[in-house]
Amino acid sequence: MDGGAFGAGKAGGAFDPHAFLRQPHTLLRLLSWVFSIVVFGSIVNEGYVNRLDETQEHCIFNRNRNACNYGITVGVLTFLSCLLYLALDAYFPQISSVKDRKKAVLSDIGVSAFWAFLWFVGFCFLTNQWQVSKEEDNPMNEGGDAARAAITFSFFSIFTWGSLTYLAFRRLRDITFQEEYNTLFPNSPSLLP
Repeated sequence: MDGGAFGAGKAGGAFDPHAFLRQPHTLLRLLSWVFSIVVFGSIVNEGYVNRLDETQEHCIFNRNRNACNYGITVGVLTFLSCLLYLALDAYFPQISSVKDRKKAVLSDIGVSAFWAFLWFVGFCFLTNQWQVSKEEDNPMNEGGDAARAAITFSFFSIFTWGSLTYLAFRRLRDITFQEEYNTLFPNSPSLLP
């Protein structure tokens, strides 16, 4: 991809999948996407168990259905959010307006910080509920690995979304610098190649 402002190609240029996949925010977003699949998939698949004397299934996290619902909801919504922002990242080089790029990056900062916070809350909530679960509620320890996987990947998601927030801040700094440069020197060529 030809170099351009803010690590993007020239507006209207051809899409380069290799360059797109090598960008750190793309790799982190794909990793976050996989982590969200692991979290909600493990809870949906093995997060509900029942006692030998019961027919109704309960959440493996201390029989607290809110814990399972939280993990599933955050996992599914971050899955969809990752897809949306992957599409925005692919479209980003086509955005020629500095103001529109700035809006896209500001939304990325807000969404990434929001998900990092929700994953932190989810990690704490799931860990607490798993810690206080009673052994008699699950005597055969069914779904224990799935519960630990959901907790572990919730923890990893905090860092991937936090890193995405940091990368978006760096991108915003570049955009703001370019905007100020264009304001001060309207007829000069772009500073960034």
